[in-house]
Amino acid sequence: MRTPRNETLSVKLPSRKREELRDGLFPQASRSGEPGARPPAKREGDEAHRPERTCILTRRKGTREDLIRLALGPDGTVAPDVRAKAPGRGAWISVNREELDAANAKGKLKAALQRAFKTHALTIPADLGERTEAALRQYTLDRLGMEARSGNLINGAERIENAARAGKVHLLLHAADAGEDGRKRLDQAWRVGGGDSQGVIFPEPRPILSMALGRENVVHAALTDPAAASRVRHALARWLAFTGPNCGPEGGDPALRTSSADEDLTKEKNG
Repeated sequence: MRTPRNETLSVKLPSRKREELRDGLFPQASRSGEPGARPPAKREGDEAHRPERTCILTRRKGTREDLIRLALGPDGTVAPDVRAKAPGRGAWISVNREELDAANAKGKLKAALQRAFKTHALTIPADLGERTEAALRQYTLDRLGMEARSGNLINGAERIENAARAGKVHLLLHAADAGEDGRKRLDQAWRVGGGDSQGVIFPEPRPILSMALGRENVVHAALTDPAAASRVRHALARWLAFTGPNCGPEGGDPALRTSSADEDLTKEKNG
């Protein structure tokens, strides 16, 4: 039986579609590398709960949720640790795949990791960028599956339309191969219910989305819990920011830095 963990099918969206997807996720996100951009407002107590990490390649700072952790295995091999749960030493990066691959090829990544890990006995796979992208993709699919099992996600056009019009949808997703008519109908229902102008086109087709959720023929999906929606937004945005050619804190797309699920839930409660 195939599962999202062993499925390798992937769809490459046109760059314009990927840009629309990222912009749809965070239309008002600031770009910290642009002149005059303001960092996110800090609330009292944020520092105690969201400590910053520093990218070993750019020296940019960000939270654990913003950056990507690289872990040093017992055998000295460096591997992506996108869930930031692997034991032992870790180093953090804020670059996208193109930048990571370039730094790896030029030896800059190895030098930075040797300083971070305080050892010269390490091995960096030539395909570290590809492995990191695959890990971010899998984490996003797993996140969707967890939200579905927790009862925070619904599918089915009619069910989603009714929930959207009632203002109960906090994130609307369309499979990459969803029909335009179906997308527009649900987008309109979401707008009526006070949602965003349009749903998010997920960068995978319905077979992958269906397997991730453990359901059949999932063309559209909706998150009905604000905190769950925030978690999925963040996972998806981090994946896309890594794969995009002009992404990251100083790129042409919104920065990786986003509000946390707890912050979004607080905003929801406070209206």
